[in-house]
Amino acid sequence: MFEPVVGLLVNAATGLAAWPLLVLLGIYAGLTHLTGLDRRPLDRLLGMVHTLAGFQHGRAVRVLDRHGAGPYRPDGIRREVGWLAVHSVAGPACLILLAAFPAAADVIWNVRVVEPDRPISLTFTLSLLALMIAGWMTASYLHTAQARLAHLMLGCEPSLAERVRELTESRAAAVDTLAAELRRIERDLHDGAQARLIAMRMSLGMIKGEKDPDRMRELAGEAWESAGQALADLRHVVRGIHPPVLADRGLAGAIQATALLCPVPVEVDIVLPARPAAPVESAMYFAAAEALTNVAKHSGAGQAWVRLRHSAGMLRLTVGDDGRGGADPARGTGLDGIRSRLSAFDGRLKLDSPPEGSTELTMELPCVL
Repeated sequence: MFEPVVGLLVNAATGLAAWPLLVLLGIYAGLTHLTGLDRRPLDRLLGMVHTLAGFQHGRAVRVLDRHGAGPYRPDGIRREVGWLAVHSVAGPACLILLAAFPAAADVIWNVRVVEPDRPISLTFTLSLLALMIAGWMTASYLHTAQARLAHLMLGCEPSLAERVRELTESRAAAVDTLAAELRRIERDLHDGAQARLIAMRMSLGMIKGEKDPDRMRELAGEAWESAGQALADLRHVVRGIHPPVLADRGLAGAIQATALLCPVPVEVDIVLPARPAAPVESAMYFAAAEALTNVAKHSGAGQAWVRLRHSAGMLRLTVGDDGRGGADPARGTGLDGIRSRLSAFDGRLKLDSPPEGSTELTMELPCVL
């Protein structure tokens, strides 16, 4: 019964909180554009907008009873900022409108207090009852209207045809990624461990027909060396399938370890209360490793950063750098590889890399911790 009123209070509170957030966004966006200020404070503010939008989208889904809508997946931050500007006005305005009913009830009650000897009339009772019913109906309507507004501006639900196309493409990408991974493993085994084992077998075969003790010791040493190299090659192949650091320390620890190995200084900001499923961990880890490799090879950056968050059923990883921008997926296979790896899990890759500006990759995967 009180859910609409509570919902309006929540919307009013988040709407009021949007005002300082919008002011700070305007200030930092202007300074970043005009002076080339470090973009990370602006990115953190945009992350707060994304979190608030995801929270309101989740509430709208519950209010409208659209539980099959899926996780929050916006088209872009501009859409979220636009919603925030509207919500900053609509949230408090609806609560002010609802406050008119208690004010009217107070006026009617004060009339009764001024004339205490006057008996309570049927008109007086019906007036208060009508105000209560009208207030409750108005609260319910405003609550639903705000949910529809948030869903309209943030829902971004694809049509059935688009969804079928996305799933078809992601399935094809998953098959291609798996085939490429199998070819890589086969190539590594053929060129590495298999070649070493063949060399070891040849050395052992030569030992069988050798009578010179010195030569036998030399061949045995070569066989021992080949066995060690074959073992190292096999370990390398296993690390390429599922790195031990990922199994031991989880996604957060594995990304931190990868960041430490990057020749560019990397600031790591990870908030992950629990572990995702192993396949999701693996996909996101390799995507992060590939993104940091691109930073080291192509960006010429002096600083990079990694942010990892989980909110509204979405795992969101951002890898950015302050180097030269202009990254283009058409000029290399690295970004395409990341996109293919994520699409197998219905994930998405967003690239923000203006010429002569910083680059940010945002990778999103729907998952439950």
